[in-house]
Amino acid sequence: MKTVKDIDVADKRVLIRGDFNVSLDKQGNVIDDFRIRATMPTLQYLIEKGAKIILLAHLGRPLQNQGGRSDLTDLRERFSLKPVANRLVELLQREIKLAPDCIGEGIRELAMRLEPGEILMLENLRFHQGEEANDESFARSLAEMGEIYVNDAFAVSHRAHASVEAITRFLPSFAGFLLSKELDNLLRARDNPDHPLTVIIGGAKMSTKIKLIQTFLDKAENIILGGALANTVLHAKGIAVGKSIIEESMVPEINKLEVTDTKIHLPVDALVCSSKEDVSSCHPGPIGMMQQNESIFDIGFDSQKLFSRVINSSKMIVWNGPMGLFEVEAFASGTKAIAEAMAGSAAYSIVGGGETVAYLEKIGLVDKFSFVSTGGGAMLEFLAGEKLPGLTALENG
Repeated sequence: MKTVKDIDVADKRVLIRGDFNVSLDKQGNVIDDFRIRATMPTLQYLIEKGAKIILLAHLGRPLQNQGGRSDLTDLRERFSLKPVANRLVELLQREIKLAPDCIGEGIRELAMRLEPGEILMLENLRFHQGEEANDESFARSLAEMGEIYVNDAFAVSHRAHASVEAITRFLPSFAGFLLSKELDNLLRARDNPDHPLTVIIGGAKMSTKIKLIQTFLDKAENIILGGALANTVLHAKGIAVGKSIIEESMVPEINKLEVTDTKIHLPVDALVCSSKEDVSSCHPGPIGMMQQNESIFDIGFDSQKLFSRVINSSKMIVWNGPMGLFEVEAFASGTKAIAEAMAGSAAYSIVGGGETVAYLEKIGLVDKFSFVSTGGGAMLEFLAGEKLPGLTALENG
């Protein structure tokens, strides 16, 4: 796959697709700028080479929040990329022009007037239905503003959207440094891992991660399961999990797996509560011994020790998804234990998933990992061997 280094960008209008879908606080300020910072090497390279930079990005899902209203004024303010542009100004220490929209003759004129080293950020792509519909007409309108296209948004490359897939039909297309770095690390984990390899999979939905488990059953020495998806596996094995969150529809698929395989590690104990609001009702206990009115909200201390021993015996570790309801401090102990064990391990460590990475930033451990992926769903699909539309488009371009 060709990268941005394979073409002369000097004095060229370069459309770069970034993933700046970040969390904002109530005042509209960026809470977590990890994904913004991750694309800095590509932006700085383009600036140094004298490119005219046009940024493409989305924020949230404004059209899904429309609720049948015809007046989108408040949504355009709520989902504006202005906070992202402001953070980029701080990081790059240079002016960024924010366009009032992402297509239209006036926007095209702004792009045409750019000087080398200048940056224009187009407004939220998802204000237009054509983006998520992968509409060729919308993609062509975007492409007309540039001469070169660069995809530096691995986290959305599993989506066949206009700014990710269709746009490559109209411009010479290349990978940015972040996208290239993602592929190098994830290809290593998927196709040429160090052994012993441990894959840690947490989170809520087994349905989104079953393919990853199936893929690594033949590749990894250890697969650690935690979070609500572990509840579903325990339930499938006939172990009582009370009223814990499970995916009943996934039980037949789970039963096809060798869930008794010694390489699959499930929690042996848990922190259980009658409700997440009533922390005083919480208590540790062995898996299978909980009451019917109780739910699992985190892995227990014995599980933490078991999983940490597995981590310490590994040479490569891939982690996606928390061990419990870590958004609540009382239920974050398991996720923190995994993070600390990995941070202290000599293994090559890869972690991904927006919520997990945000938590690592919060507890100050994000820089202790060998590689931190910006992808959540994209990481899962890539590691499971699925084709990502954004990557296929670059390979075919």
